[in-house]
Amino acid sequence: MTTARAGRTVLFDMEFRLLGPFEARHDGRPVEIGSRRQERCLLGMLLLDTGRVVPTDRLIDLLWNGRPPAAARGAVQTYVGRLRGALKPYGVRISTRGEGYAVEGEGISVDVDEFGALVRAAGVAADPAERARLLDRGLALWRGPLLADAADGELRDRLHGTVEELRLVAVELRAEAQLALGQHAHVIAELMPLADRYPVREQLVAVLMTALYRGNRRAEASRLYRTTRELLRADFGVEPGPRLREVHRRVLDGDDRLDRTGRPVYEVRVRDENLPWSVGGHPALDFCNTLAGWGRESPLPGAEWLRGYRTLAVWSGHAGLADEVAVNRLLHLARRDPATAEAVLAEARAFRAALYASLVDPADHRAFDAVARAAEAAARTMVFRRAADGRGRWRADLTAGLRLPLHAVAFSGAHLLADPGRLTVRACPDERCGWLFLDGSGLRRWCSLGTCGGRADAPCRSA
Repeated sequence: MTTARAGRTVLFDMEFRLLGPFEARHDGRPVEIGSRRQERCLLGMLLLDTGRVVPTDRLIDLLWNGRPPAAARGAVQTYVGRLRGALKPYGVRISTRGEGYAVEGEGISVDVDEFGALVRAAGVAADPAERARLLDRGLALWRGPLLADAADGELRDRLHGTVEELRLVAVELRAEAQLALGQHAHVIAELMPLADRYPVREQLVAVLMTALYRGNRRAEASRLYRTTRELLRADFGVEPGPRLREVHRRVLDGDDRLDRTGRPVYEVRVRDENLPWSVGGHPALDFCNTLAGWGRESPLPGAEWLRGYRTLAVWSGHAGLADEVAVNRLLHLARRDPATAEAVLAEARAFRAALYASLVDPADHRAFDAVARAAEAAARTMVFRRAADGRGRWRADLTAGLRLPLHAVAFSGAHLLADPGRLTVRACPDERCGWLFLDGSGLRRWCSLGTCGGRADAPCRSA
């Protein structure tokens, strides 16, 4: 089997499909693996963490939902033995490592991994048509709930609850891309039933309200907002977030910005955080662009994403400055020590201002010195490691604790300031924007994000 993953073609001998009923294919042809439900379920658990050890105790806990029989360990060993025999002809191994098992082998494809790769690729694609294409391919992998014939709903939540969340994120991102392409009718048809199932999912509701507005259905858009607001207040005691309130305000005002097609999408959803699109061409620039409209009193809704330590940690993983293990560890530490996390966040904001000043005004020696001190502190924590793709990468070591994402971006910022490419950094001169971007051509004067087009009378311009 061949598949295109994030822009390249990869050859796979063995394909496992977990998004729906369990399926295994070798060279594109179905093969029988695991005739018993629990065997398929166990293999699915291992495939969700291909190459990593899953402890036997966790397998037992999941298979019997916390109520294992006395012979559970022996049963797991029996299941593994049968699966090894079934998988051996296809070059797939289940290795015993310590107190657990791991699936190993060359040329293994798992649809859950493929789906995640396509969503991540869509999240950094600048062209809405390309984003929609990638997300169409990813969502086409869904044939039903995770391990539909081998796991119940409770087990699916425990196994990989984020998979369903990622599917909804993909649907929302595709809807936003479709709106940018002028396809509001498609968005309404797809999101209407989902809004009934997930009535307090604010991102989904905001996109659907925009689509309804463009379809001359303002009354329905307003009614949808009222329903969502009532449910949020009744069930959670909270008001809608700033983005949803802003969309509602624009619907009531008849704001023409909701009618614009081709308007850029400012955010990408990573886990349950809204982060800006990767727009600057460099992590340090994206870090500076955490506030859309540096000179504006009221920035665009959701533009200030550096509002919590969790967001900072998730962003550092999204931008490739930290790996997934580090991000999960950071979130755990932040829950245990919120005061330190808040202090690190304040440092990150101060560093952002210094880095921004260094890039827009090379003569600002005070700002450069602040960046230099942060970079020197970061350098003492950096280690050089071999990454999964075989290349070496500098990473901030986990011993840096909650300061890890700050060290990571300081190291990245120092590299940018030392790079001749720094001379191509431009700041949009519109007083209501100020976004930074790399301009290798030397021709552009205005950013192309639409952030300085916050009002209809001042559209974003380019040379």
